Amino acid sequence: MTDLKNSTTPTSVFTDKQDPVSNRQSTAKKSTSEKLGLDNPAFWYSGGFLAAFVCLALIDGELLSSMVNTGFNWAVKVCGPYWQVLLLMTFLIGIALAVGRTGRVVLGGIEKPEMDSFRWMAIIFCTLLAGGGVFWAAAEPIAHFVSPPPLFGAQESPQQIAVNALSQSFMHWGFLAWAIVGSLTSIVIMHLHYDKGLPLKPRTLLYPVLGDRALKGHTGALIDACCIIAVAAGTIGPIGFLGLQVSYALNALFDLPDGFTTQFIIILFAITLYTISALSGLHRGMQMLSRYNVILASALMIYILVFGPTNFIVNGYIQGVGSMLDNFIPMATFRADEGWLSWWTVFFWGWFLGYGPMMAIFIARISRGRSIRRLITTISVIAPLVTCFWFTIVGGSGLAFEIAQPGSVSGAFEGFNLPGALLAVTMQLPFPIVISILFLILTTIFIVTTGDSMTYTISVVISGETEPNPIIRTFWGVMMGVTALVLISLGSGGISALQSFIVITAVPVSLILLPSLWNAPQIASKMADDQGL
Repeated sequence: MTDLKNSTTPTSVFTDKQDPVSNRQSTAKKSTSEKLGLDNPAFWYSGGFLAAFVCLALIDGELLSSMVNTGFNWAVKVCGPYWQVLLLMTFLIGIALAVGRTGRVVLGGIEKPEMDSFRWMAIIFCTLLAGGGVFWAAAEPIAHFVSPPPLFGAQESPQQIAVNALSQSFMHWGFLAWAIVGSLTSIVIMHLHYDKGLPLKPRTLLYPVLGDRALKGHTGALIDACCIIAVAAGTIGPIGFLGLQVSYALNALFDLPDGFTTQFIIILFAITLYTISALSGLHRGMQMLSRYNVILASALMIYILVFGPTNFIVNGYIQGVGSMLDNFIPMATFRADEGWLSWWTVFFWGWFLGYGPMMAIFIARISRGRSIRRLITTISVIAPLVTCFWFTIVGGSGLAFEIAQPGSVSGAFEGFNLPGALLAVTMQLPFPIVISILFLILTTIFIVTTGDSMTYTISVVISGETEPNPIIRTFWGVMMGVTALVLISLGSGGISALQSFIVITAVPVSLILLPSLWNAPQIASKMADDQGL
């Protein structure tokens, strides 16, 4: 294992501390294929694999579904316990680093943050929560209300069933989910990139274990490719679901045709938005979209809190968070019903794990100058608590409406209809059409910001540059959107196969994340010594 305390910067690796003129000259000397990343094997591994996936879906969808289902069942059975322990330990170790002397360590090699706090947090919220948090916020609580999680058992009181439903939803979208996508891994990436000059790529996470082998040749390319495939699959799925969900909502609200043509137009619009935003860079399109979306989400939360079931929302949040904290370890380590776990907890853990390395790179890119304490508390504590409140605002309102009028939300949700659950909630609020449209806009921008950030991050990994060539950004943005279009043209089964495939991709990615459990504390301690803390 490479000694982090004595490691030196490889001479062949770009370092931010070089003279900017030299950097521009070096970039200028690159050939067109190098600028586009065509000479990077990771491009061909990841692009080729995704192309093969789509081709097989077009040629023999049943064979693809059979293969994916077999892989999915194996992944959740074999890796489920490991993933549960990995997420729990990631959160606990991160909190320990934030509380101790290492919390004052400043990351990124600069004293002051490059980005103000509001914009920084807005980008983090919009990128990590994404559109999934809108539809799942309405759907998951009602799903757990209709079919209570096995840990809680049968309850007679509808109020207690509702609290348990919120508590389980909080577990899936709370502390552990947020911690795995950008806490310990961000510390490792930021130190090795900004202080040691290693590339801003997933392979850098394994440098402390594999040394130079992780940075060069096909080993490094395969590491990057696994992470690109995982995050592309995790982004393509929501893009496809956006088309399906908005099309459904437009049909329900305005009687527009709910078919592939409508879905095609919606996804084409989303592709255009997030590709333009990615081309404009971190400090323009992405910041603007994130800022306005946070304002819109905040306005909707306040509106529902005031004009919705206020008392239920306040009580549900307080009691739901309390119940989650009281049952935190039992919920995180629950193994009594593997069938339920594979459909819920382990599925979500696989989805979030797939985002881990690439989100760490993205967070490292926007978080220079911030302390470990600020990074960990924002990502692993503040953001989850805000997410839980969002789930209470949307899903809690749905539970209140369901208790008051049984079937008013569960009926629309029947058949696991996620957009149906959301519309059932918004249509029971004052000015239902306006609120429903605003939620559709909110979801669309959430998906756009995720597509934007992942397009940018994949391009950074492939090209090796912090400001990738516009052509490569456009390619990955369009490629993910076109893949989503192809899969939804095959029916909901195409997207469902991709959603299950996301869990399979989490298997290799979770092994890439594992060393951060001990590397992040070692790095944080070494940096604390260096900074005289």
